[in-house]
Amino acid sequence: MRRSLGLIGFALLILAGGASGDQRDAPPLYDNYPPDVAYDGRFTFVRLRWRNDGRFRGGWGSAWNHDYPRAEQHLSQIVRELTYLDIRLDGSRILTLDDPDLFNYPIAFMWEPGFWTLSDREAESFRAYLLKGGFPVFEDFDGPQQWNNFYAQMQRVLPEGRFVKLDRTHRIFDTFFRIENIDAIVHPMSHIPPSYYGIFEDNDPSQRLMVVSETNNPNSVPAY
Repeated sequence: MRRSLGLIGFALLILAGGASGDQRDAPPLYDNYPPDVAYDGRFTFVRLRWRNDGRFRGGWGSAWNHDYPRAEQHLSQIVRELTYLDIRLDGSRILTLDDPDLFNYPIAFMWEPGFWTLSDREAESFRAYLLKGGFPVFEDFDGPQQWNNFYAQMQRVLPEGRFVKLDRTHRIFDTFFRIENIDAIVHPMSHIPPSYYGIFEDNDPSQRLMVVSETNNPNSVPAY
């Protein structure tokens, strides 16, 4: 079950790469889409709310809400149409990384992690979430400065973790649907194909994929 949910999360990441830019002018699916629906056991889209320490130009203190709520609405609808998953369409959750409620949700999404900063409490709580089976998907960031910041924050959460590039031979691209060309969906503005990186349990690619991220600039990621 944990592996299946992780695959769904990864499929959403791939879809998000093409959907986030194209849906900006699309009308919302629901006029009333609350970010705090009560937990009822159904799969619920969770967006992680993070803080920024102001080191980056412009602050970007609210970049965590990029494409909200269109991303939640459209991607949830896609999952409903393509799978048998009982997913909520009437609302979502927005949670901080140290919110105890996060442990009720196996998959969580973070937008613009290149501007994200952690408190010690958040790092400790988020690490516990990952070790218990939580699966975060990091989406929509590019450039060396943003990647380096994201990597620095993840090192505080999983200092032992090492990112591995996921190419099209990885089994995750051949589980739900066979994805022949993972470069097919490019960034709508830069037209750069995405690159995918993951952290595996015990840094062993044969074990559980714990974290997955997508970057629009593969040249920004150093070799590990």
